[in-house]
Amino acid sequence: MCDTTHATPHDAALSAPRPAPGRAVDPITLQPVDEVRVTVLMDNTIDALLVGDEHTIRAGFGPADTAAGQFETGHTAVGLLAEHGFSALVTVRRGNRETVLLFDTGLSPSGLVTNADRLAVDLGSLQGVVLSHGHFDHAGGLGGLAARLGARRMPMVVHPQAWTRRRLHTPQSTFDMPTLSRKALDAEGFEVVERSRPSLLVDGSVLITGEVDRTTDFEHGMPAAHQAWRGDHWEHDPQVIDDQALVVHLRDRGLVVLTGCGHAGVVNIVRHARRLTGVGPLHALLGGFHLTGPAFEPVIAPTVRALQDFAPRLIAPGHCTGWRAQHALAAAMPDAWSASSSGTTHRLVSA
Repeated sequence: MCDTTHATPHDAALSAPRPAPGRAVDPITLQPVDEVRVTVLMDNTIDALLVGDEHTIRAGFGPADTAAGQFETGHTAVGLLAEHGFSALVTVRRGNRETVLLFDTGLSPSGLVTNADRLAVDLGSLQGVVLSHGHFDHAGGLGGLAARLGARRMPMVVHPQAWTRRRLHTPQSTFDMPTLSRKALDAEGFEVVERSRPSLLVDGSVLITGEVDRTTDFEHGMPAAHQAWRGDHWEHDPQVIDDQALVVHLRDRGLVVLTGCGHAGVVNIVRHARRLTGVGPLHALLGGFHLTGPAFEPVIAPTVRALQDFAPRLIAPGHCTGWRAQHALAAAMPDAWSASSSGTTHRLVSA
């Protein structure tokens, strides 16, 4: 699936965040694909009344139903679930060959598999899992996925710092975030692949960015309340260094970039993807942009301006983007912006 060697301290030093203007010295050759389909299996919202178009399929209330005696038919539609988490099924096609990856797994053990069942998605077709970072709202569904897959060994790409113990600490309260256990994931059947540097998957047609260069002057990361355990003390953890994105080159269109939370900053992520691949156009940007709350609202305006300059054909922010940023992006790019919702499929095809 990709290089299975573990990252060394030297690897980490090479890929540590650093200013990196200009083109990459050795750009990664990302093989173009003919089609990308991104199905949002879990998001913070569900809107069964959203209308699709030729490139966007909306699930509505879904095909699933359940017994309900108060209705004349004896059953009712159940729709899909939403929770504070994110998960997306990514299908890439080159010629007649398709590959299916899962990017993040949502918050709860049951949410991802429930929505997959209601959408008639066969999780047995998965060929790999990618975690954008170690936060629990992106990894919570791994238990349910493991139970569904049974004894099958499933490759899973993670950053070595995804196991970091973290908390949200304020003078008023402390929330200890659930911390991923590699030992538990090994026991559940996942074949864990740790990489901090860029990884190519699917015969070179899917790029996992690894650590992202931080080059903007306005994307400063998490506020002081976000802390990491350093073995003998807690300290501010602004960067969430394990944050990484998934990138595909859609033939004759440009890059398709999928983020989990975008903790590295979505503008940094797009810049990094362009620099790594040498591909300039941004065709689509999807996922969480983490622009909600007082610490991030000052970042909305410069983020919107920068994204306007990239001029994507599709921008589908979800999860932790926040309603103020959603409104700003929709107003600034009305032809590109698309509302995210559990069950939505974005189908992107080459020219």
